[in-house]
Amino acid sequence: MNTLEVWLTALALAMDSFTVAIAGGLALKHISLRHFLTIAFCFGLAQAIMPLIGWAGSIYFYRFIEQYDHWIAFALLIFLGVKMIRDGISGDEEHHFDPTRLATVLTLSLAVSIDALAVGISFTCIGMDSIRQLGFPLFAIGLASFVLALTGCFIGSLVGNKLRFPVEPIGGLVLIILGIKILCEHLM
Repeated sequence: MNTLEVWLTALALAMDSFTVAIAGGLALKHISLRHFLTIAFCFGLAQAIMPLIGWAGSIYFYRFIEQYDHWIAFALLIFLGVKMIRDGISGDEEHHFDPTRLATVLTLSLAVSIDALAVGISFTCIGMDSIRQLGFPLFAIGLASFVLALTGCFIGSLVGNKLRFPVEPIGGLVLIILGIKILCEHLM
């Protein structure tokens, strides 16, 4: 795998992080670098760890996860999207969708990084047989996801603060559409 292929793979994996980070940014009421960095770090870390897990468990894990990865991502994104829409419509601040809560960030991180597990399995298939060979690809995947998630948070927050109506339902709809897209891609 050459350098260009590594970066293209990293960018492809990071696109889900970017999209979900925009949705999360829409839900934020104010711009907070700390929250943006937390979201971006978790997304980048999850995207970098999942290929490692896929690579390490490629023989056993592949058979199990290949059949269900799209359903897991679909269910997580639909659940969070519906919750985000419901919270945005209800106006109840106490149960407001909060993309800064660690549980929410970790769930979103898992949802956007499941495809990266399959990439890790593919690393085994193309002959990457040592952890040393994975260093650069894992770094590139994590960095691309971090940068695009951070950018997505800023974009979502800026757009959300410019609009004067509840934008959480829009963010929830984005998550639902992404979940449906993931499911359709894997079923076809």
